[in-house]
Amino acid sequence: MASLTLAPLSHSPTSLSSNTSTQRVTKKLSFQSPTRRRLLVNGKEFQSRRRSLVLRRSAVDDIPVLDPPPPPTPDSSESDKTELIASLKLKLLSAVSGLNRGLAANTDDLQKADAAAKELEAVGGPVDLSVGLDRLQGKWRLLYSSAFSSRILGGSRPGPPTGRLLPITLGQVFQRIDILSKDFDNIAELELGVPWPLPPVEVTATLAHKFELIGSSNIKIIFEKTTVKTTGNLSQLPPLELPRFPDALRPPSDTRSGEFEVTYLDNDTRITRGDRGELRVFVIT
Repeated sequence: MASLTLAPLSHSPTSLSSNTSTQRVTKKLSFQSPTRRRLLVNGKEFQSRRRSLVLRRSAVDDIPVLDPPPPPTPDSSESDKTELIASLKLKLLSAVSGLNRGLAANTDDLQKADAAAKELEAVGGPVDLSVGLDRLQGKWRLLYSSAFSSRILGGSRPGPPTGRLLPITLGQVFQRIDILSKDFDNIAELELGVPWPLPPVEVTATLAHKFELIGSSNIKIIFEKTTVKTTGNLSQLPPLELPRFPDALRPPSDTRSGEFEVTYLDNDTRITRGDRGELRVFVIT
């Protein structure tokens, strides 16, 4: 029978390492140079070359251990949805622009704004504030309110009318929300007409509320107080807190509390629908 002898050369790039703590065995062969072995068969010498490789196997079940796959690429459908939402937001902003926050809206304008809002709400999907309440945080500027088309600053709720009898010009309207203190302030900049030759009086009215989350997307607000602060030439005057009626003298139709649903919300745009059907569109400031 022929005799077979394997005699490695002076350098051997083959190494075997074992880690008893992880119970894994790693065989590692270098790729830098091929492995040269000398084969002796019946006194004759043969040489063979063998490429090195890295193989990792489990010492328990002898199954090769593979590296995890690379992360998946972004879904094209998500990119398409993002582009569609951006397009629908632009459509909504175009529908409500030039309407003086809704005071100049007619029936056709109301329908166009409502249809554009519904398209955005449908694509955006349901809003869940139970896991994303922090997205309400901040100061939001009102772009449009369908309630203002009634020419009453309170919308479908009691409020001062606009017109010649009581010349009030509505400026910017904001909502300031603090999710930690649960403060919810409606802030309106107003210009009050006075007899000539006196200049108009500029004031900022703040209607302070507290809010609470009802369900996943409904907000309930409870009125606390109204503060009026003069601005412009009379800004040095202290703020005036309007007195509240005693509870016994409040009418049955007391509107200290209200409720609305957040129907769309992202980082810079918010749509709400009130308990009396009001549609409101806000952008973050």
